[in-house]
This record gives sequence, C-alpha cells and structure tokens, in this order.
Amino acid sequence: MKPDLRTALARKPLVGDGAMATYLYQLGLPVGVSFEEFNLLKPDVIADVHRQYAAAGAEIIETNTYSAQQNKLARYGLEHKVEEINAAGVALARRAVGDNVYVVGSIGAVRGGAGKNIRTAVVKRDFEEQIGVLLGSGVDGLLLETFFDLEEMSLALSLIRKKSDISVICQFAVEDPERTRDGIPLAEAFRRLKGEGADVIGFNCRSGPAGILRALETIPPDLSLPLSVFPNAGIPDYVDGQVVYSATPEYFGLSARKFADAGAKLIGGCCGTTPEHIAEIAKALRGYSPAAHAAVPAPAESQASVIEAASAPAEPPQDAEPSIVDLVRERHTIIVELDPPRDLDIARFMAGAQALKDAKADALTMADNSLAVTRMSNLALAALLKERVGIRPLAHIACRDRNLIGTQSHMMGFDALGIDHVLAVTGDPAKFGDLPGSSSVYDLTSFEIIRMIKQLNEGIAFSGKPLKQKAKFVVGAAFNPNVKHLDKAVQRLERKISAGADYIMTQPVYDPELIERIAESTKHLNVPIFLGIFPLASGRNAEYLHNEVPGIQLSDVVRQRMSGLEGAAGRAEGVKIAEELLDVAMAHFNGIYLMTPFMAYDMTVSLTEYVRSASPSLNRTPFK
Repeated sequence: MKPDLRTALARKPLVGDGAMATYLYQLGLPVGVSFEEFNLLKPDVIADVHRQYAAAGAEIIETNTYSAQQNKLARYGLEHKVEEINAAGVALARRAVGDNVYVVGSIGAVRGGAGKNIRTAVVKRDFEEQIGVLLGSGVDGLLLETFFDLEEMSLALSLIRKKSDISVICQFAVEDPERTRDGIPLAEAFRRLKGEGADVIGFNCRSGPAGILRALETIPPDLSLPLSVFPNAGIPDYVDGQVVYSATPEYFGLSARKFADAGAKLIGGCCGTTPEHIAEIAKALRGYSPAAHAAVPAPAESQASVIEAASAPAEPPQDAEPSIVDLVRERHTIIVELDPPRDLDIARFMAGAQALKDAKADALTMADNSLAVTRMSNLALAALLKERVGIRPLAHIACRDRNLIGTQSHMMGFDALGIDHVLAVTGDPAKFGDLPGSSSVYDLTSFEIIRMIKQLNEGIAFSGKPLKQKAKFVVGAAFNPNVKHLDKAVQRLERKISAGADYIMTQPVYDPELIERIAESTKHLNVPIFLGIFPLASGRNAEYLHNEVPGIQLSDVVRQRMSGLEGAAGRAEGVKIAEELLDVAMAHFNGIYLMTPFMAYDMTVSLTEYVRSASPSLNRTPFK
C-alpha cells in the first residue's frame, strides 16, 4: 500500500504528469471547446492520456478538471454539469492508473488571467462546489494551479482546510519572478500559505524551465516546505496556424535535476509538455541524490522575438530620404532592435536610442508586444524617436492584437506620422503572454497583412475603397534559417516576397557555416537580407535561448564558449562571439540586424561601431 501523499513528498522528488489541454490539441482535438467536458464525451481519450503519463513515469496524475467550475463551464452552457464532470474526472484518472499512482484533483483559479472583476461571492461558490465534489470522489490530494493572486489562492486553501486535512499543492503562475500579480513578494506569499496549511507550494505555466527556476530561487531555503514546479515547454510559437513549443524532452531531463537541487519535490510539466517530456524527467530523477551545488539561476526575459512581415517598395518622392532598401543596396546598413518598456518610464529607452544613433545605426526597430507581453505602444515611441532623437523608427505590426478595422486604422496613423518602415508579424498567441485571458485576433496571416499593407501603397483601403492618396510603406519579412530543412524555409520566404515583402530580417544565427549556407540558398532572391545577430549576455542566457525560445538555435561551439560565464565576463564573450559572426556575415550580406539583450544597449552600440569600423577586406580572425 502506498504512503499518503504528504509522506511520499517528504521522502524524495516525485514525478508529476504533463499537459492535458495542449496535448489533446496536439492529438488533433479542436480548440474553443471545454476540454473538461471530454470527461463525459471522450472518456477513453482522457483515460488514455492519463495512462500514457503514468507509463512515462508520472507518480502523480492530475484530474482533467482544471476549469470544471460553474463560472467557466457556463461559457459552454455546461454550468449544470459541475458535479458530473468533476466526478467523472476523478473516476477516469483512478481507473486509468490504478491505486499505485497518486491522483490529485486539479483546481484552476476562477478569476485567472482576465477575471479580476468576478465577485468574491462567485469565486467562493465555485471553489466550494468543486472542492466538495473532488473530495467526495476520493482524490489523494488537491492541486491549486495557475493562480496569479495570493488572495484568491488563500481563499481556496481556506475553503479546503475547513473541509479536510488532505494534502494540498499550491502553484502560482508568475509574470514577475519576484512577486505575485497582486504585488506580494513570493517569499512572503509562500510563508503565508505555509501558515494557512499548504503542504507543497510552487509554480506552473507562464514560463519554461529557465523562468521557473529563476522564480524558485527567490524562495528562501529556511521555508522548509516541499516545492513544486510544472514549467511550460518553452515559449510557444505560431507556425502555419499551429501552436508549437520548442523545449525538447531532453532539455526537460537536464532541467529536472536542477529543479531537484533547488529543493523541488514535485516536478512535472505544463503547456506544451507530452509523455516524452515526463519520461525524460523520470529518467533524470532515478536514483537522484541532492547535488552539492545550487541550481543555476535563469536569465531574464529574452529579447528574441519571432519576426514575420509585410509590403512592397513604395517609390519615394525625389526629395525623400533613402529607404533602408536603398541604403542596403549601397553599403553595410544596420538595424538595431530596442524593445519598448513594459512600464511608463521611457528614459532608458530614449537614452539607448540616442546612443545607437550616435553610433550611426541606420534604424531602430521596436517589437509590437513581443511574446504577447504588454509593452508601450511602438507607434507612440516611433513618433518620439523621429521628433527627439532623429533616428528612423522601424515598427513591428502584429496580426494578433487588432482586427481588420484596427489594423488599417493603425497603419493610417503610421502614415500620417511619416513612419513608413514597418515589419508585419504574426504575433505570439495572447494566452501565453502576461494577459492570458485576452483574445488573439488573427484576422490576417503574415502573408495577408503584407498584401493588405501593400494595397495601402496603391491608395486602396482594406475594404477596396479609394483613400485619396497613396501610402509609402517599406515592409520587411521574417526568415528563420535555424531549421532542419533550409530549402523549405527559403520556399516559405519566396511566398512572402511574392506577397510584397521589400526586405528580409532573419532570426539570430550563431553558426558561421549556416551564414554561408543562407547566403548560398538565398542568392537568387531579389530583395536584401538583414542577417540577425543577438549578442549573448551569459551562459544561462545562451541555454535559455537555445532550449526555450522558438526560432533560435545556438551552435555547440557557442554554447561551450558561453558555458559558466556570467556578468561582465559573459557580456564580453557574447560581444566577442557576435563580432566574429559579424566578420562572416558582412562578407556575404550588406544588411545587419542587431538585437539588444535586456536593454543592454552598450552591447549593440559596441557592435554597431564594430560594423562601421570594419575594413573592406574583412581580414579578421576566423570564428572558433
């Protein structure tokens, strides 16, 4: 007979299961439905997922009841089936995995990402109803997961403790690695929950292994409480209408031991994870004994953004300033990415812009809420850059945030302000950003938005009506060369050029041989390419980008050179590697696209100056 869950967690790290909803999506089930209703409609499918995770090595299985609450089920007309769905969820899990695997009842936040205005009385009603059914159905424990606010977590925990002494796992989804969404420092939140009766506290969702490890390290060791971690499989990407995740099962296996070293006693996976990820975690934890060293902290938010694009070369008036396309056909031309701030303070952003202008960057490019994280409007900042700094702004336009009406209105505003260089991108799905309750629009694909902006250059609105005068947008398209089949990526790029793209901006490249292959594979194209270079800030930053950020692949050589380097030493080596890559890139491409890590614009200023000072012969030390 297995020990109770509380006892088992005190003995050794246990393996949790992986995602349910995203895995069902990968298996071909539709989105926009209640996955919890599948407990009734497709019980064999749900049971099979549970069996797969148990077979992979999961010692704890979550019931498929995360959103099985009255307020959430009401969206699908299922509010009267709360008891039936929750009871079925427990019965399916128990039947699928037997008595030797722990079954915990999954309870998600009622307010969640966008439900702050839901009355407390409604929240309490929903929790009480779901908790009662799960306890009555015979779970081994309860899991409160993906909670953003301490107050809501505390309410749910207090309701459980009024009914039962069952083991309770509390997991936050954090946007800030140091505090909850309601502003409570994580260490304080954990101490409070411990005092209120939580058995295990930790994190799930919102971040991949690197981000969750960073949050885990804010928890003081004197807390003396088992910790839990269920990270996402990296940052999701949106490719050809499909949401995909980049973190591999092998990476999860490597991360599992770091989590265990940091004190995690329950390690599983959230969005994007599969039985293969859980199998690697289980493999890594077999025979585990605590390491003598502390876990490596994770990097801050990555500056890498997935770039896709839009529109054709507007013929400028005779007295107009030469476009980026004009410049790059004549000489080395530098675009530098500097992301808008996430708060209302623009001082550092403007200082960076001025420094980059002084270094003779040709344009400053700004993402449009990259990674679905809310940032200041790049339209407003673009106008300020023109007015105060006098550098050309190049603004990204995401399909995610605006419908057809909003997108045309946005473009008309850019035209009125004389901001004519844009980059049309698909945009990361909203549910994976800092406001997961918001909607992703996607009225347009990246190919369609290229054509539609191009239409504005003909003086024709999206609706087909005349606009009295023509816009003059110059639009770039994204290219990710870090793929297994470069020829297929080039074919996709050709479609973007056919749609009207004027120039290409690539994802960061870290392999000189790949740079040469890109040059050879794209030499037939009649549009200029800006080769992406992203200077690495540390060894942790390198591993994060390689394993968790879609569209970025580091070479083994680069990872080895950055391994273990932090602080000034890490930045110095990152700049050195970037310079060596630039030597190769400048021999093949006039276009250079530099990305600024963590607002460390001194790094991209240095690299901009390096390009400007490069000798025509480019006889420099070869990349090693």
